[in-house]
Amino acid sequence: MAEITTIARPYAEAILKRAGETSSFPAWSDVLVLMAAIASDETMAGVIAGAQFSKAQVAEIFNEIGGEKLNQEANNLVKLLAENGRLSVLPEIAALYEIARAEAEGSIEAEIISAYAVTDAQRSKVADSLKARMGKEINLSVTIDESLVGGAIIRAGDMVIDGSVSGKLVKLASTVNQ
Repeated sequence: MAEITTIARPYAEAILKRAGETSSFPAWSDVLVLMAAIASDETMAGVIAGAQFSKAQVAEIFNEIGGEKLNQEANNLVKLLAENGRLSVLPEIAALYEIARAEAEGSIEAEIISAYAVTDAQRSKVADSLKARMGKEINLSVTIDESLVGGAIIRAGDMVIDGSVSGKLVKLASTVNQ
């Protein structure tokens, strides 16, 4: 996973820089979501990984699938990624771009993963605490994961706070096994 992130980060940063130069953050978000979906498609993933097409042909097929929704800059990005054998990393590029975009725009994407439903008051309290700690606006989403048994995990940027029962059990087990 870290290797994919290492590969994807420079592309995401370059796209972010270009989006800033052209004031097109939302447009690049839309394009990257589409490109990530195309790259993640099972058939397209086979074309990307396979040897039956040249890199230029793979880029051409990819751009044809994207059609008019991919502008010239996006087409050029597809060609560059295909040439470097990096089309399969598009979902990670898109994810890293969104994180960097939020930071550039002065906000951070955060997530509460909870074993149970989270009330509006709890959401607000977590968002306010994160805002005070990080000094940025917080875009907070909530996911329910019953496998946590109880408690919650909070992710904001690179920060992870694991207050779940399952997380505490794993930590306890690793302490006992040492």
